[in-house]
Amino acid sequence: MSDTNAIGLQSANANRLAEKLNELLANYQVFYMNARGCHWNVKGPQFFELHNQFELMYTDLLTKVDEIAERILTLGYTPLHAYSDYARLSTVREVTNVHDAAQCVQTMLDGLSTLLQIQRDVLDTANDADDEGTASQVSDYIREQEKTVWMLSAYLGK
Repeated sequence: MSDTNAIGLQSANANRLAEKLNELLANYQVFYMNARGCHWNVKGPQFFELHNQFELMYTDLLTKVDEIAERILTLGYTPLHAYSDYARLSTVREVTNVHDAAQCVQTMLDGLSTLLQIQRDVLDTANDADDEGTASQVSDYIREQEKTVWMLSAYLGK
């Protein structure tokens, strides 16, 4: 029996990465629903601008959810797919009844902050495992989201 998986990574390292990626997947799923909620419920003079921006965000998040799940499969493991697992694992907390534009933007900033922390941990683990595929994927997410954090912070005057 080999101690490497189908893509040549040490099985123990692939298992550790799959666990971390499932945690990331759970956080993305909760954050995705928060973005949908802000898209649907934002009110006020910034409605049109933010409604469109939140749609762009949740569309991008949905793509990333699929990519993360497929990376878990590539590593030889099963992505979580039950909301009960997402609720249990996610450190992004769901928000409800958010209507205020600034509060919606802050919700997006808080979620991105959490995702960035988790992704940096995944990146470290991927680098330690010589897993360029996961490292590259997560590194791209980090770069994109850091720019989004800057833009949303600027929107709030921070």
